[in-house]
Amino acid sequence: MACQTSAAEGIDVPRKVRRFFRRHRVSLAGQYLGLQLLIVLAVLVGVIAVSLAQSVDTFERVEGRRALSAAESVAAMPLVRALLPSAAPGHGAALPAVAESARTVSGSSFVILAKPDRTILTSPDPSQLATPLELGDSQVLAGRAWTGAVKASGVVSLVAHVPVLDDGGKMVGIVAVGREYPSLIDRLGDAAPDLLTYLGVSLALGTVGSFLLSRRVKRQTLGLEPEEIAGLVEHREAILYGVKEGVIALDTHQRVTVANASAREFLGLPEDCLGRQLDELGLDEGLREVLTTDQPDPDRLVLVGERVVVLNRKPVVTHGKVIGSVTTLRDRTELSTLEKELGATRTTTDTLRAQTHEFANQLHTISGLIQLKEYDEVVSFVDGVSLSRTRLYDDVTSRIADPALAALLIAKASLAAERVVNLQLQPESQLGRVDDPLSRDLTTVVGNLVDNALDAVAGLPNATVQVTLTESAHDILVMVRDSGPGVDEGRMADIFRQGFSTKAPKPDGGRGFGLAITRLVCLRRGGEVRVHNDEGAVFTARLQKRSTPE
Repeated sequence: MACQTSAAEGIDVPRKVRRFFRRHRVSLAGQYLGLQLLIVLAVLVGVIAVSLAQSVDTFERVEGRRALSAAESVAAMPLVRALLPSAAPGHGAALPAVAESARTVSGSSFVILAKPDRTILTSPDPSQLATPLELGDSQVLAGRAWTGAVKASGVVSLVAHVPVLDDGGKMVGIVAVGREYPSLIDRLGDAAPDLLTYLGVSLALGTVGSFLLSRRVKRQTLGLEPEEIAGLVEHREAILYGVKEGVIALDTHQRVTVANASAREFLGLPEDCLGRQLDELGLDEGLREVLTTDQPDPDRLVLVGERVVVLNRKPVVTHGKVIGSVTTLRDRTELSTLEKELGATRTTTDTLRAQTHEFANQLHTISGLIQLKEYDEVVSFVDGVSLSRTRLYDDVTSRIADPALAALLIAKASLAAERVVNLQLQPESQLGRVDDPLSRDLTTVVGNLVDNALDAVAGLPNATVQVTLTESAHDILVMVRDSGPGVDEGRMADIFRQGFSTKAPKPDGGRGFGLAITRLVCLRRGGEVRVHNDEGAVFTARLQKRSTPE
């Protein structure tokens, strides 16, 4: 997966796909403009509602003061105070003249004079004469001035009520000055100039903002429209979840941004791993290191559980800046199993070759003795060789009842003899026959520890490897001691870590798995493996006879 390219280079939508999308959809700029227009209209409706409410509030405040002032002026006139007690509806011209004059001067819709019993004496509408004056919630009958809305004859008006008092303070009448509320059309007409200004400015700003925003978004999305982005996402999901290989992507904060089903299965990740950091997912420290550090060489082998997984990590770079990494994972367990079988075959071949050399030397010796006519020496030499071989077989099979493990130790003894290493099975060793799964685990553990010991003492004088196998009711103890230089004290914590090796690395990175697999087998068996130095390295592995449930 070529991830070390810029994002612009990594995305190439065919021209036919682009043309198809552009024929069947509105552009991003058009969508933003439409959205902005809807927002502008919503704001405009809100502004209209607020403006109408404000106009009503202003009308009540301004016209209410004006009506109250006019009503107080009329109520304070001596002529009105003198004529009201004896006035009758529709009689006399003085009070109607005063009321009309006050209406004209104040610009009110009406000025009405009424008796204390609410009987109307004067009114611009002759049909209201001698009818009761509508007071609404007015408190004028209690002798207090009042301003508010009153509905009369189906029309709502803003009215000011003021009591008329004589010289003795007695209420002799009521002055009502009012003005009808403006209609909705009138209020919209008054607010129209401001609303048109708001609309024009909003449309201009919305259009410019939509254009600039769409340009910015298109730069960030590499010129792709939303439908194209959705199509790419669908294709990406189909590819990620359709391939057998695992794919996991991390950002610069080690958060998982992409993990397909294969990656989750390989690494044992939960379904909700997206957006979580690696530290929260319980991954092994060595695996976290592989996923987060640069990988100079391809195909890095990592032991994940009982699987051998090949990892390839590449940083993701866009515009010269690293924005994360992508790691692909391939299961190489079956291939590694074949490699192990090939290695076992190669070991067997080496053992047979060593035995061939040994037998050839013995035959040459016998042939020379015969040529020298030392027939007694021939018999003695053959008896010695037969006794040595029989002693080796008897020594192993008398202590180790499991055929597979006994065969492994005999083969390793021949290989050790070829390398000039003395492989010893300690006298206290004793192991009965075990079931097949435990036999396989023991051959893995013993084989890896013995091979590791043989490599450690190769080329040293008086090289010795001692193997001890003992069992109890529940456990089996394996101890392998060598006469080599031992393990560096500062590296004992890393010796069982996957990929760690003191040997020269292989081209495919296949070193450092023997002890890691040994530790895995022991842990799976409910045991452990340890190492310490005592005139050489001493590895101690403990396995339970019954494997722990997974």
